[in-house]
Amino acid sequence: MIFNEKITSFHLDVLKEIGNIGAAHAATALSSLLNKKIDMHVPKVEMVSFNEMMELVGGAENLVVGIFLRIEGDVEGSMFFVLPIEQANQFIRGLIRDETFDFSAPNIPELGLSAMQEMGNILSGSYLSALSDFTNLKLYPTVPGLSIDMFGAIISIGLIELSHISDHVIVINTSIIDAELGDEESVRGHFFLLPDPESFETLFKALGVA
Repeated sequence: MIFNEKITSFHLDVLKEIGNIGAAHAATALSSLLNKKIDMHVPKVEMVSFNEMMELVGGAENLVVGIFLRIEGDVEGSMFFVLPIEQANQFIRGLIRDETFDFSAPNIPELGLSAMQEMGNILSGSYLSALSDFTNLKLYPTVPGLSIDMFGAIISIGLIELSHISDHVIVINTSIIDAELGDEESVRGHFFLLPDPESFETLFKALGVA
C-alpha cells in the first residue's frame, strides 16, 4: 500500500509540532552539556521522494556525518540524523573546544566521535519520546551508530525495506542554534524517519491516517 498519497499537510503539521516538542527537550539537554544556551526548532517536515531526499543533502555521493539507529517497540523502523561534514565540524568544535577537529581527517579524535554520538543520543531520544507521548505508542531507540560516509551508502539500509510500500520518506528538518552566535551560525541537519513496512500502517493510524 502506498501511504504517501493519504498523508496531508495536516499530518505533516502534527509531525512538525511533535518535532518541536522533541527539539525543546533536546535543546535543554544540549544547553546543559555545552554550558550555554542552545535553541532548537523544526522549521519544516515534509514527505519527499527518494531522489528529492538525495538532493537535500547534496547528492548520494556527498560525504556526510550520519547517526543511525533502529526504532523498536510498537513501531519498528530506522531513523537517521544527517549533517554535512562542515556543519558537524562546527558543532563538535564548539562542544569539545578544539578548532582543529575535522571529521574528514585521517585519524578522527575519539573525543569528537563520542561527542557526536552523544548528540545523536540526545536528539533521537528527545524526538522519539515526543512521538511516543503523542501517539501512545511504545517506541524505544537502540544505541545510535555513527558513520562518516557517502549519504547514499548510509541511507541504503533503510530504503531497501521501505521501497516495498512507498517511494517517499519523512524528513524532519532541524536547526540547532547557538544563542551566542545567532541564527546565521545555526547547524542545519535532517532527520529521516523510515518505518519498516509492517509498522508503517501502525504509525500513521496513530497519527490519524486511515
